[in-house]
Amino acid sequence: MADPISDTELRGAAAFQHLHWLAAGRLDSARLTALHRAAIERDNARLDAWLALDPTASEQAAASDARRREGRTIGRLDGLTVAVKDNFDVAGLPTTVGLPGRRERVAQADAAAVARLRAAGAVILGKTNLDEGMLGTVSANPHYGDVKNPWLPGRTAGGSSGGSAAAVAAGHCSFALGSDTLGSVRIPASHCGVYALKPTHGEISTAGSVRAARRLDCVGVLARSVADLAIVLQVLDAHDPADPRSRRRRVPLAKPDWEPGRLRSGVLADLGALGVTPEVQAVFERAVATLGHHLGERRAVDFSDHDFARTRRAALLVMESELALEFADDLTDAQHPLSPRLRAMLDYARGKSAPDYVAADRVLDAAVLKARRVFADIDVLVLPTVAHGAYALTERERANDADLTGFASLAGCPAVSLPMGTLPDGSPIGLQLVGTPGADLRLLDLAEVCAATLDAAPAYPAAT
Repeated sequence: MADPISDTELRGAAAFQHLHWLAAGRLDSARLTALHRAAIERDNARLDAWLALDPTASEQAAASDARRREGRTIGRLDGLTVAVKDNFDVAGLPTTVGLPGRRERVAQADAAAVARLRAAGAVILGKTNLDEGMLGTVSANPHYGDVKNPWLPGRTAGGSSGGSAAAVAAGHCSFALGSDTLGSVRIPASHCGVYALKPTHGEISTAGSVRAARRLDCVGVLARSVADLAIVLQVLDAHDPADPRSRRRRVPLAKPDWEPGRLRSGVLADLGALGVTPEVQAVFERAVATLGHHLGERRAVDFSDHDFARTRRAALLVMESELALEFADDLTDAQHPLSPRLRAMLDYARGKSAPDYVAADRVLDAAVLKARRVFADIDVLVLPTVAHGAYALTERERANDADLTGFASLAGCPAVSLPMGTLPDGSPIGLQLVGTPGADLRLLDLAEVCAATLDAAPAYPAAT
């Protein structure tokens, strides 16, 4: 007879471990769902990670348990609980995007990604907090509260998918859904000490979500292990005719031949010149040294011809322009005013011309060409996820928060963030692996090897 699984053990376990316990009959979805709901209700007053809970979660869990008990066909994620960032539609819940006037906009149907999770048996727990209007890297929200870092009270959780990252780190769900435009799942993953995947652009349908920039947006996954990312990716991966940027694969998503001995890893030549702090550089250098031969042949990659600041500003203008259109009604809603910060960003875009937008778009095209040159000589780019650790919420966002994550987004490449250690102040910090478009599973393969070798993930859950 196996020993009972403690609540703390359940909350800290990876999603694939939850699946193992469910299959073995040591756990049922009703207990897992009730445990996560209780943790949310206890912790959320201090974390502000959640905006709404799905009242049907217990019914979803009961249906999953009935399928297992009666021997009916079960889905790949049956019984697992999932947190959903509040820019994705979940039927019966409002999609606020962190804005004050959208509390009553109840979705009538699930976003495509949510529908695939539900069809695979996942229990939708509810919606997570985010930066106001998705425009930010710290999950600051004057209307619903700033998301707090579960490990470091008073520090940012990162953004804009900060609520999803905090929920995973705090053991509130099996895994979480986020969106990534310039690093929105990877930045909070680094700050909260969890794992994140931004897939190849178009790999997962964004239909049914509020988008920040169509040429950059990806559905992202946050979890407590690399294996969890792979499981969820294979459920979500599908061509969707309803998404104009959905990617149709020529072959099924599968791991290609893996030849570790021939791996070419690129490392940036001068991290300090890109604003990476000495403390982060020290952790990164130790991680690379520990990984040793797992990274194959290491090559220095020159980014002196890539202006990170100029590219960041161009991408931000594209985002602000698209969101100015998306939030046109919110800008005129006198009863539910936007913050001065968000209004200023949207008004800035509205004051620009069409040629200004085209000029910004061409800067982003140049980044795509830079990526092609880079990956002509290497297979994977290895770099820190963020240039610094989590900082005080009172500081608000730093200009270079998304510099290291933005490159993969601009080029449409898959990228994984995994814990690589902590800074002297206790702040988690992530290692980022960026691969060529379409190499998602190969990248996850390498990430699994790196995660096992570094063994740097914290002991979840962050809050007990």
